[in-house]
This record gives sequence, C-alpha cells and structure tokens, in this order.
Amino acid sequence: MIPVAKYHGTGNDFIVVDADLSVPDRRRFATDYCDRTSGIEGPDGPSGADGALFLALEPAFDPPRVIMTLVQPDGSVASMCGNGARVAAAWAADRTGRDEVMIDTPAGTRHAVVGDDEVTIEMGRPTFDPAAVPVARDGPMVDEPLAGLAVTAVNTGVPHAVAFVDDVDAVDLEAVAPVIRHHDAFPDGANVTVASEHDGGGFRQRTFERGVEGETRSCGTGAVAVAAVARRAGRIDDGPVTIRPPGGDLTVSFEDGRAYLAGPVVHEFDAELSPARPRRA
Repeated sequence: MIPVAKYHGTGNDFIVVDADLSVPDRRRFATDYCDRTSGIEGPDGPSGADGALFLALEPAFDPPRVIMTLVQPDGSVASMCGNGARVAAAWAADRTGRDEVMIDTPAGTRHAVVGDDEVTIEMGRPTFDPAAVPVARDGPMVDEPLAGLAVTAVNTGVPHAVAFVDDVDAVDLEAVAPVIRHHDAFPDGANVTVASEHDGGGFRQRTFERGVEGETRSCGTGAVAVAAVARRAGRIDDGPVTIRPPGGDLTVSFEDGRAYLAGPVVHEFDAELSPARPRRA
C-alpha cells in the first residue's frame, strides 16, 4: 500500500502520488482509481477523480521544483492542467514550507505562488496559431461553425475549442462536445469549452475534457482559453477577469501576453492504495 492524497481546485479533483513511490503501471492506476463509481474511497464512499498526479519534488532547487505528470482517467497523459499544476504547487508548499514553486510540465516550466487563500500559476502564452493548437486549417480557427456552435481554437497548454453562447446551461454539452472533440479539424482532439457572460461580471464556463471524456466541475486551461478568446475578440482587457465554472470561481489575468490563473486549492483527505489494484473477476 502507498500513501496518496486527494486534492481539488474549484472541484477539479486529483489523486496525488509521490513519484518516488513505485507504481508499476501508472495508466492502470489512474483508470482504476479515478473511476467515479469504483475508484478511490473518500469519507463518504467512492469519489474517483479527474486524474492522477504523479509529483516528483526536488526541494534542493530555489525555489523548489516539482516534475508533474498527469495521467487522465482514460490512461492518457495531459501536457498541461492549470488546476492540476495549482494542486501540485500546494502539495509542494505543504512539504517545503515555501510559497514559491516551479512546476515542470510537458508544456513547459511554470512559476506558482501559494498564498493563504489561493494558488496562482503562470500558464504561458495562449496561441491561436493553427500548427500550435493544432488545428487542420491554414489560418486561425475563429468563430467557425461546428456542431451548431461558433468555435475558436486556442492552445493554453492543451488544445481548446471555445464557443461563446447566450447561456451555458442551455447547451447539451454531452451531446455537442464529443462531435467537436473528435472533429477532423482537431488532429489531436480538443477540449470543448462553452462560455456565456455572467450578470455579476466575467464569464460562466463549462468544459468537456479530453481524456476525462466528460464534463468536469472546473478546468483551468479552459478558464484561460475563455479569457484568451474574449481578449482576442476585444471583450476584455488584460484583466483580471473572473471565470466561473460550476466548481467555483477562478481569476485569469495577462501580463506581457502571458496568462495567469488563480483560485483556491483544497486538501480533501489522505488514503492508502495498492499500486497494482487486483482486477475483479
């Protein structure tokens, strides 16, 4: 058995594993324990998760560094996850007592600041370049009709297809999103995010995540994608702007073209899991 921790960032939840511990098959570990009906047990029964974060802490660096690998419930590895990186920063801060952490991800190294009430992480420069998203177009995809939505493609560490709508609750995301997520326009697939203006300012957000293959309560890269598309369209300036996924509010701002994502992180519980869970007959 190995010790693990369960964290969430505005409802985007993760099983956190110290990468120094032996997990022979990380993909199987993630698919088993992230399952919402039979996965990791919380205080109130099976809770599952949106992914398993394998974190290698290197405390000798100044500031400390964390090598982050996110394995999603379908066994795929995500190159970036905004809320996951914020969780990784909080986990490292708990172990080092430091309020600044560097997070090494497949999408690049990101600087995080851990405060009393929120964790802020630098998310890099959003790009609409079709080769970088990637999207199978000669130029940027902006407000292109797909599955009844006007879709703009942007990469915020992972590819997102973003559509602004009148009311996010009126969108049947489970029906519409898979069509866009697997569309030929996106050779690597895409996360699908819809957004609408909020009466109190900012934008409401819902995201269907690639790799989770369903809607999540929050998506950090999706929140940045909403802000980036809104900024490109002249709806907002460099911020800060409040993005409101179902799991809680996030704040996105920009400085010299770089996006910053801020919001709370919660340590839910600790547990012990078998690194190789026996398969059921």
